Amino acid sequence: QVQLVESGGGLVQAGGSLRVSCAASGRTFSTNAMGWFRQAPGKEREFVAAISWSGERTYYADSVKGRFTISRNSAKNTVYLQMNSLKVEDTAVYYCAARSSIVVVTTAGLYAYWGQGTQVTVSS
Repeated sequence: QVQLVESGGGLVQAGGSLRVSCAASGRTFSTNAMGWFRQAPGKEREFVAAISWSGERTYYADSVKGRFTISRNSAKNTVYLQMNSLKVEDTAVYYCAARSSIVVVTTAGLYAYWGQGTQVTVSS
């Protein structure tokens, strides 16, 4: 079993930056792919970014490409999402997710483990 705990969410003005973190514990897998998803009120959960545990491969949704950066610290079993040039439409609950596989994917249903989510609110 893998436990994921997100932190770092909050309120920020449009154009600002925020970094959210995801700490993994329990039966962690050093080669597992990790991802970030988000869900805004009244909308479906959507893919934001994903990373291989080696960090060599990263993937981004078109809506955040060039603004968000996913990274990881394997020694700390932690994955980060640096969010710059934030927009009001980035407001959502952000979820960290882990796979039981090395294959990086963008489909939420293929992630086995999920955190509780952290709220990110961008004001105009």
